[in-house]
Amino acid sequence: MAEKKRKKLAIVVESGTLDKLYCAFILASTAVSIDMEAHLYFTFWGLTMLVKGAMDKAGLPTEYKHLEGQLAQKLKQMRYPTPYEMMKRLKPTKLLHIYACSPSMEMFGIKREDFIPEVDQIAGAATFLEIASGADVTLFI
Repeated sequence: MAEKKRKKLAIVVESGTLDKLYCAFILASTAVSIDMEAHLYFTFWGLTMLVKGAMDKAGLPTEYKHLEGQLAQKLKQMRYPTPYEMMKRLKPTKLLHIYACSPSMEMFGIKREDFIPEVDQIAGAATFLEIASGADVTLFI
């Protein structure tokens, strides 16, 4: 009997703000919980969040900056994991795949050794488009 093909979620993570990171990782964790692969492509300011220590310093966008303290308090009260904690919890499933955009690396002067260990692959747009073309759901965050 042939193995059932696993569904895929592909997300382009373009922003490095806390709200967008939560959105990406909540969707990824939901996908993984229903046995879908989640492929996240970090580009532009999203890419900067893959630098060691950066994700834990992410904040809200300027128009919501005044709500950061309130959000932090509520998330702590809910015992909600940070985006980086979510990523670390998902990696052992082998269903979460993290890609760093190579042109954005060059643009920002980021080297492979600057990244957190959870980054699976450095890829250009063509590589990620090949992955995304086989996805059942594709999103831009």
